[in-house]
Amino acid sequence: MVVLNLLILVVGFYALIKGADLFVDGSSALAKNFKVPGVIIGLTIVALGTSAPELAVSTSAALSGSNEIAISNVVGSNIFNLIVVLGVCAVIHSVPVDTIILKRDFPFTIIITLLVLFGTSFSSIANGSFLKMNMSDNAGNVTRALAILLLVIFVAYIVYLIIDAKRHPVQEEEIESQPVWKCFLLIVIGLVLIVAGGQAVVYSAKEIARAAGMTETLIGLTVVALGTSLPELVTSIVAAKKGETGMAVGNVVGSNLFNLMFILGVSSAIHPIGVNVASVFDMLILVAISLITYVFAITKKNINRVEGLIMVAMYIADVAFAIMR
Repeated sequence: MVVLNLLILVVGFYALIKGADLFVDGSSALAKNFKVPGVIIGLTIVALGTSAPELAVSTSAALSGSNEIAISNVVGSNIFNLIVVLGVCAVIHSVPVDTIILKRDFPFTIIITLLVLFGTSFSSIANGSFLKMNMSDNAGNVTRALAILLLVIFVAYIVYLIIDAKRHPVQEEEIESQPVWKCFLLIVIGLVLIVAGGQAVVYSAKEIARAAGMTETLIGLTVVALGTSLPELVTSIVAAKKGETGMAVGNVVGSNLFNLMFILGVSSAIHPIGVNVASVFDMLILVAISLITYVFAITKKNINRVEGLIMVAMYIADVAFAIMR
């Protein structure tokens, strides 16, 4: 049985890598056809595609009544995306950060994170009562009103990106372009392989972890978080290696915005989500690492290898804290 799970794990990783390769090729070709910057494609199409596992997990959790999984999945994935995906990419190769992302999208991500944090648990944070509670105690809720607000902001944001891209078309080099139908075919095949590969990796890794005697909590904090964020990790690394650095960073920032506004919005609209104290701590940590990463990115308009190593170390420390609590 362990051998079969190892085989599934290997096949899953191959599907992820191949799918990410096709997805980046199709997306970058589509961007060139429509004279749209790669960073915009990364913030929209690629971000939406690689967030599919989080969407599936969170909506399934909401429909089954396991609402806390929805917010922990979103916050955990955003932490992983920000400091592991960008951190690993930076360790492999220094990652330039587009000026537009630094001025517009990165600050917007921090603002939306703060909106979710204070919109769900303002009273418990304002009076400091969450510090006296147990980690499992309720500290607030993601209401339907907040969910609708997040979805409205998400739609407005996407519309703004499209309008802005049309106002400022990119001058592309004269190169042979791919037919639009082929671009979409590559994107769809890549997306299918990414999602299927991610599910295969999560399933097999969970079975291997159980066989090794790992607890359910540890499995959730490591294997599931890693599994649902593998598409972002693999896609961003492939994009960075192909020179699509704008797409690599745009994918991470776009995925985080997609997770916070669309996935959390849809999940909470289905059923209001209770936010426990542990999730409040996780959101505070997400705000802190977002600010640190932003400082890294804005100093020299790139994230270098040393900063990448620091980011990965921060994730290890965060997982250690989550296990101890």
